[in-house]
Amino acid sequence: MGGEIITLQAGQCGNHVGKFLWSQLAKEHAIGTDGLSQLPDSSTERDDDTKPFFRENSRNKFTPRAIMMDSEPSVIADVENTFRGFFDPRNTWVASDGASAGNSWANGYDIGTRNQDDILNKIDKEIDSTDNFEGFQLLHSVAGGTGSGLGSNLLEALCDRYPKKILTTYSVFPARSSEVVVQSYNTILALRRLIEDSDATVVFDNASLLNISGKVFRNPNIDLQHTNQLISTIISSVTNSIRFPSYMYSSMSSIYSTLIPSPELHFLSPSFTPFTSDYIHDDIAHKGHSSYDVMLDLLDPSNSLVSTAMNNPTYFNVYNTIIGNVEPRQISRAMTKLQQRIKFPSWSSSAMHVNIGRRSPYLPLQPNENEVSGMMLSNMSTVVNVFENACNTFDKVFAKGAFLNNYNVGDLFQSMQNVQDEFAESREVVQSLMEDYVAAEQDSYLDDVLVDDENMVGELEEDLDADGDHKLV
Repeated sequence: MGGEIITLQAGQCGNHVGKFLWSQLAKEHAIGTDGLSQLPDSSTERDDDTKPFFRENSRNKFTPRAIMMDSEPSVIADVENTFRGFFDPRNTWVASDGASAGNSWANGYDIGTRNQDDILNKIDKEIDSTDNFEGFQLLHSVAGGTGSGLGSNLLEALCDRYPKKILTTYSVFPARSSEVVVQSYNTILALRRLIEDSDATVVFDNASLLNISGKVFRNPNIDLQHTNQLISTIISSVTNSIRFPSYMYSSMSSIYSTLIPSPELHFLSPSFTPFTSDYIHDDIAHKGHSSYDVMLDLLDPSNSLVSTAMNNPTYFNVYNTIIGNVEPRQISRAMTKLQQRIKFPSWSSSAMHVNIGRRSPYLPLQPNENEVSGMMLSNMSTVVNVFENACNTFDKVFAKGAFLNNYNVGDLFQSMQNVQDEFAESREVVQSLMEDYVAAEQDSYLDDVLVDDENMVGELEEDLDADGDHKLV
């Protein structure tokens, strides 16, 4: 069984997404927006496991295991007003000096540095309420100031403070074109921390979110209210087997261990179809889908929440959750078909991991009782397109030295030379990640990794010998 998971919501994006996520989780567990159980009898045996995401007191009141953080109060105030009495007010942090990150990673990071003790104290106290704490999930954007900068500072601190706990992120990347020029700076700086400090990162990008929202809602006025429902649907589906435990995949570690072959390759691309009334408001009518149809449709680029070039991608690992009226024979048939379509490198297990999830018994009945929905997390080569887009925009702006003065803030950037060095080093880290993903497409990838490891050991042996220390064996 999985342990408790603490959700960290950083910045406007993180808290907007969190608003829809907790609404979804509460609905799936028959919990009201006031935190009270909606089951008719408190003695009724539950068919779910609320403990990973909720605290429960003796009066059957549930409280999310969540920390809300922002540099200004408006979004958090909106969340608290929507869910009165639901969240623990002690788990809310807003910058006391009213300092806004102002779309600057440096400002957000500095705010995090100055307030790190206060934030970590809140997290420590929340961990004290757990019995079997498993890890964190961070909701944020990499393009703004607070979610990007404060989120980066938090990733570093948590990686150092809780090195044995799983640290996952749901990270929203900007579209190629952006109204805010410095978004490319923020993205590269945040991406470095995701590479170095996150154990698993589920990638979204705004272009794909807007595109899919347009098709799902058929509303000409698509906004964050729509795109955030899509993100919360993915998080709900990823955690379905934790909250409605099955024989397998009942913890974060069991899910992500199937997807991540090496520490570097931990960026995951989500897909989902179809979005039904179980997950979103005002969904359009659509025909019923069989398990077979859904599994094949998940491979369609139009159902991916990441905009990538999908021409013959290489898949390293695939994890599906299929929820609804699932027929195991159709799952087996679909897996046989997909094995023929998906290109795996020879070093990969070439396995498709499928969790037959459980639809919440507390949700209203579907108009179509045979409805099936599916979520796919893919570790695949084309995620590198997201990083290439970020790097291309960054390189153009950085080459001109534009807006660098905006980042000469705080202890990390005490001089313009510090600014230049941090940007250059972060760009190199991202470049190395892209090269790792390209190398992983080759059948010789694991052989090359082993050779690199042996060379590293050899270099360490030489260094130790030169210093007169004991030789590594």
